[in-house]
Amino acid sequence: MSREFPIGLTPPDWLVRNLRPQQAPPLNWPALARAALGMALPLTIGLAVGQPAYGALASMGALSGVIGDTADAYRMRILNIAVPQLFGAVGVTAGALVYGQGWLTVVVITGIALISGMISTIGAVSSVSGLLLLLNSVIGAGLPLPGAWWLTPVLMTGGGLLVLLLALLAWPLRSGVPERSAVAATYRTVADQLTAIGTADAEEYDHARHTVTQLLNQSYDLILARRARYRGRSRELTRMLAQLNAITPVVEAAPAARLAGKPLPPEIAAAVHQIADAIDAGYTGPMGLDLPEPRNETGRAVDHALRHVADVATTPDVDPRGIDDRLGRPAALGIRTARAARNVVLSANSWRYGIRLALCIGIAQALVSLVPVPRSYWVALTITFVLKPDFGSVFSRALLRALGTVVGLVVAATVLTLVPRGWPDVPVMLLLAPLIPALTPRGYGFQTAAITPVILLLSDVLNHQGTGLLLPRLLDSLMGCAIALVAGYLLWPESWRTRVGDRLADAVADTADYVDLAFKEGADPGARARMRRRLYRDLSTIRTEFQRALTEPPPTGRRAAAWWPLVVAVERIVDATTAARVRVRHGAPPPPRAEVDQIALQLRELAESVREAETLVAVRTDLTGPPDSVLEPLRQEVAAARAIASPHG
Repeated sequence: MSREFPIGLTPPDWLVRNLRPQQAPPLNWPALARAALGMALPLTIGLAVGQPAYGALASMGALSGVIGDTADAYRMRILNIAVPQLFGAVGVTAGALVYGQGWLTVVVITGIALISGMISTIGAVSSVSGLLLLLNSVIGAGLPLPGAWWLTPVLMTGGGLLVLLLALLAWPLRSGVPERSAVAATYRTVADQLTAIGTADAEEYDHARHTVTQLLNQSYDLILARRARYRGRSRELTRMLAQLNAITPVVEAAPAARLAGKPLPPEIAAAVHQIADAIDAGYTGPMGLDLPEPRNETGRAVDHALRHVADVATTPDVDPRGIDDRLGRPAALGIRTARAARNVVLSANSWRYGIRLALCIGIAQALVSLVPVPRSYWVALTITFVLKPDFGSVFSRALLRALGTVVGLVVAATVLTLVPRGWPDVPVMLLLAPLIPALTPRGYGFQTAAITPVILLLSDVLNHQGTGLLLPRLLDSLMGCAIALVAGYLLWPESWRTRVGDRLADAVADTADYVDLAFKEGADPGARARMRRRLYRDLSTIRTEFQRALTEPPPTGRRAAAWWPLVVAVERIVDATTAARVRVRHGAPPPPRAEVDQIALQLRELAESVREAETLVAVRTDLTGPPDSVLEPLRQEVAAARAIASPHG
């Protein structure tokens, strides 16, 4: 019989959220195999030629490649693995040049930390590149590296490129398959969303809708990034882009069907699954859909959208001139690079994060210069991993880093005690390396627990200290976590506000613009679709940031919990706007312009109150209008959002 915790012993919600494993996808067996081979092969070659230290350095480079091996599309694998390797080579070279130079080392590493932090705010690839730039510079400045100055960057880069080579082996045989699978997976999730309409489980529908948004974002990113090179000449890419665009009306019709409150016929979801299977298989023949007769404007919207999807999904040739990129085709690489550089230099957010990271790294480097600390570079390495702006809450990562290190040290102690150095390291690496891609999706603590024994094994190959590495590793990790918590978290109390509150206010203001455009006569349908996609993407990012904030202790976690219902309310407003637009397009009377303007005004007032307030404040909720208007559900959602933004007495 289970026993409940006494009230005083009940763990707080933020701690439970931190310790709960994340829901992970099925194991990616090819990635596990690449990790095992990519990290064990350099070690094997080093032992075979009598230079195990060189093999360990190459395996360290392979480790960064394994961490970056997260993309399905082959071109994205090149970016995710190769580009960070170049930054890592620069970092380890710069660090090695100032090894043992006292305060010059402190100044140089602190400057690199500032640059690393600023470029990390650009995007996913630049974030990993900035991480590797700083990590390798810290390693170069903290370890006496064997061989000539150029040998270590060559070995580490070679290890990372080995993982990239393994990741690209199947490209000639599977070109386009990851992109096609991503589109098909998006369709199947849309089918799950349609199945959840009208059921008693509202969370099931919300989860499916969020998953649809994420998969649409990922699929568009994959295809548009690849199409930027082809400039519309690739028939395969044009067709996949047309398939993504075609599912958009179905996604837009889903909120309208949900407002009706009745389950859709099962044939609807079955038809979407049928189309997804055809896309996955590359089928281009005729497709007969067994769809029920529509009975209302929502049914007509779903029926019309599905028949259009079936036509587009199985059309072998699509005219690229008639395809709208919806999110906009990426600009040329030079333009994007110049734009990113300008944003980094002028962005307050990039300076804020860069200064935070530089401050923490500077404190760590100064501390280990004044106080003898064995393996002192681990302090800065810990700070680098914990203070990542896009990897989650600083507090949460510091906590999980400490716990993961303890678990990893237990595994490392077993390996270093029972396994002699030399050839037995190879089978051990074959067993430990796959744990990194296997456990990383479970959360940062699991990733730390998997990486720690691998790093310690390679460090022992370099320095032959055995179990003497364990205690310094624990102490240095705890010191790094403490510095990150104090100098990178507690001294920046406004970080929650800039990370979450301002973004939510911007999203509410953008929602007002979307309401304006949705019912504007003569508006460009493509512009409307692009605005809706950007808005859903922004809301998905905000939801992720709020979920991270919920893992922090009071007052941040409590503040995020208080604002969380408003995030959900804004998502419902966007859904209600889309549903009203679908109904108008399929026969409902369009609303008067004055009614649209009133709702947009209310949203802009709400945005200003969110932007200016540290806590929830009172706002007007007196929204009135014709009860039979197509905008009545939207008006109710806006009133609910404004009521949420009022204090509860």
